[in-house]
Amino acid sequence: MFLYLRVLKESFNFALNALVNNKLRTILSLLGVTIGIFSIIGVLAAVDSLQKEIKGSISSLDNSTIYLMKYKFGPTDIPKWKRDQFPDVTYEEYQFVKKNVPNAAYVSYSLNVGAETIKYQDRVVSEVGVIPVTSEYYHIEALGLRDGRFFNELESVNGAPVIILGDEIADGLFGDVPCIGKKIRLYGRKFTVIGVLEKEGTGLFGDSKDSTVIVPVNFVRRIYGDNSKVSFPGIIIKPESGIDLSEFIAMLTQKMRQLRGLKPDHIDDFFVNQLQGFADFIDDITSKMNLIGLVISAFSLLVGGFGIANIMFVSVKERTNLIGIQKSLGAKNRFILFQFLFEAIILAVIGGLIGLVLVWGVSLVASAFTGDFEFVLSLKNMFLGTVVSAIIGLVSGIIPAVSASRLDPVEAIRTGM
Repeated sequence: MFLYLRVLKESFNFALNALVNNKLRTILSLLGVTIGIFSIIGVLAAVDSLQKEIKGSISSLDNSTIYLMKYKFGPTDIPKWKRDQFPDVTYEEYQFVKKNVPNAAYVSYSLNVGAETIKYQDRVVSEVGVIPVTSEYYHIEALGLRDGRFFNELESVNGAPVIILGDEIADGLFGDVPCIGKKIRLYGRKFTVIGVLEKEGTGLFGDSKDSTVIVPVNFVRRIYGDNSKVSFPGIIIKPESGIDLSEFIAMLTQKMRQLRGLKPDHIDDFFVNQLQGFADFIDDITSKMNLIGLVISAFSLLVGGFGIANIMFVSVKERTNLIGIQKSLGAKNRFILFQFLFEAIILAVIGGLIGLVLVWGVSLVASAFTGDFEFVLSLKNMFLGTVVSAIIGLVSGIIPAVSASRLDPVEAIRTGM
């Protein structure tokens, strides 16, 4: 055991000295592996960061949250022309679901409408996202309020002219001045500010509530009507915790089919979208992105491996005389084998570590320039980069090392003279 450890140690020292004594060749060999590892780990880090940001953007909602609407979150086999014929969900259907679907903790009705301009005295904020919802939305989204309160069920049903401001909107209109109870203008009408949301930060899709306002949906329904082509409605449902979601979705689907009078041979003319399904869809997309990125980056790493193999063959040829002398003095084949294998592995690992450092540096710069989007270099990817580097070195150096270990000492000395 100790003999093998001694052989490994001496082989490692010989390999290290060979690399130090041939600095230019070592640097050129490192470049290929560095670029390859940089490409692979860079792709993995970018996809991981994207996945983390997407999941962070939807983390405020429970994965069990369900969206009932005429649109599908992910892909579907139903052709577009048929989906275009699906009717919008209605406020009456929201009331039906709220009263008749068991185990629904909260049910909210929402409209998706365009951005608007908000005014307070001489201050104006443009391109403000408007979120018209019913009062249950507060519990479904688990919203946090910096000041004031959310509108209650009576205000929701009556479509009262009350409004909750996002953090950025409140700062843009009022600055440091308290805004609760102040009157602002939206849709050409006066609204009373009753609450301000806590600062949320910008999401991946620019969907932060900081730059939005929330109003009772029935107020907006009076403006747009129920058959508007510029807005589409949805019913948001949060089931009670601990229930079987598949059974709940089946019950919801059955109730909606009965309400709409769909025959057994008719397909559903609505979609029951589960947030977990959207998260799974995102996971599927990012895994495919990972695979494509890895395949492309593998070519860079392959070039690096060929570079190391080429350099190792040159190294064996240059040191043929030395190999012959070592073997004539009693060096075993395994000593020569380990010597060149270690040289290839050290080259690859150092190149991989440089690639990791470059990815880390680029991620810091990218995070600084992209604001709230944070690039993540995980320990798993760092470990993967190191292991892949070592494997590339092992594979690239195995043939040159074996050829060196099998040299005949007499022929090696004669060839090297």
